[in-house]
Amino acid sequence: MTQKKPYELFNKNTEAIVFGMQTKAVQRMLDFDFLVQRAKPSVACIVNPTRGGSHKCFFGAEEILLPVYKTIEEATRKHKEADVMINFASFRSAYNVTMEALENDKIETVIVIAEGVPERKARIIAARARELNKWVIGPATVGGILAGQFKIANTGGTIDNILSSKLNKQGSIGFVSKSGGMSNEMYNVIARNADGVYEGIAVGGDAYPGSTIYDHLMRYEANPNIKTIVMLGEVGGREEYKIVEALKTKKIKKPLIAWVTGTCAREFDSEVQFGHAGAKSGVEEESADAKNKALKNAGAIVPNSFNDLGKKINEVYKKLNKGKNAEDSRDAINRVSTKITIPEDYAKAKKEGKVRKPTDVVCSISCDKGEEATYFGQKISKVACDKQKGIGYTIGLLWFKKELPRFACEYIEIILKTVADHGPCVSGAHNAIVTARAGKDLISSLCSGLLTIGPRFGGAIDGAAFYFKDAFDRGLSPEEFIRDMKEKNINIPGIGHKIKSIQNPDARVVGLKKFAKKNFKSTDLLDYALAVEQLTTAKKGNLILNVDGCVGITFIDMLNSMPKLFKKDEIEEIIKLGCLNGLFVFGRSIGIMGHFFDQKRMNQGLYRYPMDDVLYLS
Repeated sequence: MTQKKPYELFNKNTEAIVFGMQTKAVQRMLDFDFLVQRAKPSVACIVNPTRGGSHKCFFGAEEILLPVYKTIEEATRKHKEADVMINFASFRSAYNVTMEALENDKIETVIVIAEGVPERKARIIAARARELNKWVIGPATVGGILAGQFKIANTGGTIDNILSSKLNKQGSIGFVSKSGGMSNEMYNVIARNADGVYEGIAVGGDAYPGSTIYDHLMRYEANPNIKTIVMLGEVGGREEYKIVEALKTKKIKKPLIAWVTGTCAREFDSEVQFGHAGAKSGVEEESADAKNKALKNAGAIVPNSFNDLGKKINEVYKKLNKGKNAEDSRDAINRVSTKITIPEDYAKAKKEGKVRKPTDVVCSISCDKGEEATYFGQKISKVACDKQKGIGYTIGLLWFKKELPRFACEYIEIILKTVADHGPCVSGAHNAIVTARAGKDLISSLCSGLLTIGPRFGGAIDGAAFYFKDAFDRGLSPEEFIRDMKEKNINIPGIGHKIKSIQNPDARVVGLKKFAKKNFKSTDLLDYALAVEQLTTAKKGNLILNVDGCVGITFIDMLNSMPKLFKKDEIEEIIKLGCLNGLFVFGRSIGIMGHFFDQKRMNQGLYRYPMDDVLYLS
């Protein structure tokens, strides 16, 4: 780290700690750093009392991570080179945060952004800073800038303004003001009438700033890089008379161009309070006119009005640079500044229509843009509140991108209710129960149950739909279909049950068949499957059409009953995508979650598999 001179607060290696998640201000500092080609970012880290971690931001075109700490102590301990803290705490907590920073050995300068810090506390801050030989800028400040080297927070405004004000390269003028807004304006005035600012400070508009205009003028007087000083005071207070005395006693020898704003106050009959807390004149000596006159009499260069400030700056600059090629020097500065550009933020560029970016994800079933999210173009509230549009209708929108007729919606809901559960002994429920009893959460238990769904449990719905439809479409007779599957060494999906048989039919299958026969235009595939069932049950009574098979087969019949909505290739795609197995997954999730709640409600302990059900071979 470059050693600072006694008159310096910042240099090209200064690192700051930012208190508060002021991400835009941080990015503006980093953009300035990149523009002036600093070797390292000027922001070392961020302090956010509510949450630590890291903050992602840009240094030029590259993303970097800034550490985020919960305490100032941790930030200074881990970033020993950081000696400046920019305090964005609110006026309620700015005092405590500032005092903590001042008492930290590593922090030498604190910038207090907040307005409205109680005057008593502001005076304590200033007094303690003097005792510790430290600097405070603010409260109620935008900060300041060391041109081409270090920028505080939002000082200088946009990059365009920084370039037009030549703040990316050092000039020869030291500027200090009470007003942050006026300082940004003055940087531009100085740039247009001279070679630009060397350093600029806004001490803050409150009545008791941590450091005064006089304090910074004395630094500027001691700094050999600063050839001319410009100050902007305000109506109210007696600060300027201390500067008058310094001029008279030759403590200030450099040209001082000064103006005290608020001369319009004489036009009012009563006392006027301007925007800043300190800008209030109660007596004649505190008026802008009186202070401007005193400064002029003491040797300061005081224009006739604010509008003439630029003219006075230009006159002094030309006098000091007589015989030098100042114009060529300024042109060189401008030429250098055009070589480096800050990449434009994507969000801003997109808003202005300057860029286009290919999307990474395409969604055609729902949208969360606009005032209300939609399901396939229909407002969620409309779908949810319409009693005629149940969960089957919603599945139609989100799975098939269709508005299904009532009979189809009703049948989907019947399927979901039919497959919702089949007791605690099937693999999905069993896994979920064991996981729940192991103390795991709902999602973990649900996932453990769902992972068992496959060809042997629940996953036969797609297979049944595919193989039965394929055989039917190829014109195979039931006998040929059975023989074909046997030759391929494939068990017919959807055929067979452990308990139910032709003599003991599954009531769920009976209900599904009954609905299909009554509501579908045709049940060709179901009829084909029942013909297959007659052959398989003739060999063995339990080789019946089971729930999985009935769901898959009747669902195809249902889709075939809506030829205007579903074409042949769409039906084949639905099978290929796994939508039919999706119905089982969706429905069975209801039962699996029920088993989880059941186990938790009964506070069941850890499950251990019974030893007498294990054959130990070792």
